[in-house]
Amino acid sequence: MLDLLKILSVLAIIVLLLKRRWNLGLVMVLSSVMLAVLYLLRPLDFALSVYDALKSKTTISLMIILTLIRVFENVMRKNGLMQEMMDSFMGLVMDRRILMASMPAIIGLLPSMGGAIFSAPLVEEASKGTEISPEKKAFINYVFRHPWEYISPLYPGLILASAITLHSVRDLIISNLSYAIFLVAGGIIWGLTGLEIQKDQFKKLSRKGLLSFLPIAAIVFLFVVLNLDLSISLTLVITTLYIVMKYTPGRILESIKEGFSWEIIIIIIGVMTFKEVLDVSGAVTNLSSFFSREGIPVLIVLFILPFLSGLLTGLTIGFVGAIFPILIGIEGAQSLPAISFAFAAGYVGVLLSPVHLCLVLTREHFKADLSGMYRNIYRVGVLIMVAAVVQYFLLI
Repeated sequence: MLDLLKILSVLAIIVLLLKRRWNLGLVMVLSSVMLAVLYLLRPLDFALSVYDALKSKTTISLMIILTLIRVFENVMRKNGLMQEMMDSFMGLVMDRRILMASMPAIIGLLPSMGGAIFSAPLVEEASKGTEISPEKKAFINYVFRHPWEYISPLYPGLILASAITLHSVRDLIISNLSYAIFLVAGGIIWGLTGLEIQKDQFKKLSRKGLLSFLPIAAIVFLFVVLNLDLSISLTLVITTLYIVMKYTPGRILESIKEGFSWEIIIIIIGVMTFKEVLDVSGAVTNLSSFFSREGIPVLIVLFILPFLSGLLTGLTIGFVGAIFPILIGIEGAQSLPAISFAFAAGYVGVLLSPVHLCLVLTREHFKADLSGMYRNIYRVGVLIMVAAVVQYFLLI
């Protein structure tokens, strides 16, 4: 019981500081120190934990991959490729309902904090001439932006989950695919169903428009289909973009500098140090013994800890960094179905979180009633968790 209280007190500090908008990396470093103090770790043992985290191949790989993702996003955005993708799709899609859903989905392909605000005006434009409430427009913009976080190798939460649990990103994507499908299904059922059908004139896709889709498609093909390492896939695509866009050495260096982020580096170091300290302190082993001794079903733990963390922080990388190092030490929680279920639960918490930046910005843009938005978001969350429970028992 004492171990549970210690872990919960550390988690409470993590949630409190994240709600105050502290940097996640700094929060995780401070939490590691707090954990070391609570478990009376010797300074030398703590220093060795930090050293092990820094020299870990997983830590170095994470730094490289997340930096490459930022570089890729920088090149795509600065060369107008994302805008070209959206413009092309608007010409291809004749049904306004599909267009409303597609705009946030396309923008959501690239990870950006609060990115729902960029698609909100496009959803507004696509909904012109239709009888649709601000709450439904806000719901469409919010929900259709977010299936990628379950399955896209460009999102850091998925990459971090793979690094902590040692399950491959590819396996996590396959396991999480059903959640993304049910999220989209919920958006269709409670967002698009019943809307008046409005058709626009079809426009032929230009060569430039077609080419704008290739970089993201190439990464998915290289990584998911050919099973190449994600860092190699990203490097190949970024290098190709540099050549096609005729980047000078100066521009290449500039894009790498803009893609590099000390904030991301500190987050990785903080999370991996937290994981090492949990191992060395014996906290997770003791916690696992407590759950077994008390007869608490592992499924309850897999749901409650990630869900509450996601709900309170509104960050995928937040609940993964804080909770997954704990889960992997609990008996019965290390398997792929268990980790995938925990990811589903945590991200449902993120979707429902009142501090989720996309939710706040979307509601503000459409001047929507929050309770009206939540009515449908809750339904989507329940749908995802029903699918997650069924999948867990089928695969475990």
